[in-house]
Amino acid sequence: MAETAPLLGQHSTASITCVKKLAESTDLNSIPSYYAYYTNPAETMASDPMIQSPPSISRCSPPTTPIIGPKPSTTWTKPVINHGIPEELMRAVIDVTNEFFNLPEEEKPEFQPENVLEPIRYGTSFNTAKEKVFSWRDFLKVFVHPEFHCPDKPQPLREVLMEYCERSRQVVRKLLKGISQSLGIEETEMEKSLGLNSSLQIFIANLYPRCPDPDTAVGIAPHSDQGLLTLLIQNQVAGLQLQHKGNWVNVTALPNSIMVVIGDHLEIFSNGKYKSVLHRAMVNNEKTRISIAMFNGPSVDTVVSPAARLLRTQAPAYVPMKYKDYLMAQQSNQLYAKSILKRVRIQN
Repeated sequence: MAETAPLLGQHSTASITCVKKLAESTDLNSIPSYYAYYTNPAETMASDPMIQSPPSISRCSPPTTPIIGPKPSTTWTKPVINHGIPEELMRAVIDVTNEFFNLPEEEKPEFQPENVLEPIRYGTSFNTAKEKVFSWRDFLKVFVHPEFHCPDKPQPLREVLMEYCERSRQVVRKLLKGISQSLGIEETEMEKSLGLNSSLQIFIANLYPRCPDPDTAVGIAPHSDQGLLTLLIQNQVAGLQLQHKGNWVNVTALPNSIMVVIGDHLEIFSNGKYKSVLHRAMVNNEKTRISIAMFNGPSVDTVVSPAARLLRTQAPAYVPMKYKDYLMAQQSNQLYAKSILKRVRIQN
């Protein structure tokens, strides 16, 4: 069945600033119509197989042992412990991110460029220029490798972010080494083919304020991530859901663990052996959730295709595409399921 976008409302973007400001309104008892993502769950489900109604939920238990790499052919995500990133550093990243979101609104416009690939970008939802229904989310997006960028406030952000990004890259390298072994390819092949020495790393901080109507709004719509692996931490407020066998499943993370999410470009490079994970963020009416997503991709100029060694015995399942072009296609449109990945998937 072809993908169809959810039913969308109308709004004026002129009045849109940030969800945090809206959520803190003293008289907010319901959400504006342009945040009503699930206006008619039954109708949405009928037209969109990627979206299930919120009641279709089960809870998964996280593993209690270190995970070096996800199992081949999985569409799951794994918590990783014993990863080498100090717990106090993870807490510091979340705390200093909260400081950024708590800056006075008049200090934030300098971080709101129109170009979706600017190295420092603050905004709301995903792409308000294209969306008719917004996500209940504010974000800070920063390109941190191969060149390190950072907002100049709050003052502690630079030092904390630099250390966390460096340690995150070390975790990713270890995971990709294990994945290379599982694919039967040399670690150097992945490194050279994907330009990992100059890999693009993007820090994204997400703020999901309390919502008076959590069954109607969505923190971020169902989607898969671009890139190879996303490392995710949060402030112990639940909200991440994964789609598994047609159902949405809550993810509960162990303390001091990092959730690892497979991205589109690992699916492409593995020729489909690893599947990118369809996930979404839900909101609640009690607590604000903060999550930190660290995207780790190839170098921006890499043309990503299935690994050459795999194609000795397999037909290619994806057409080559430059990573930068893929990134631009995703970031400049509505965020919706695996719509960009489908463009490069070869249909049998």
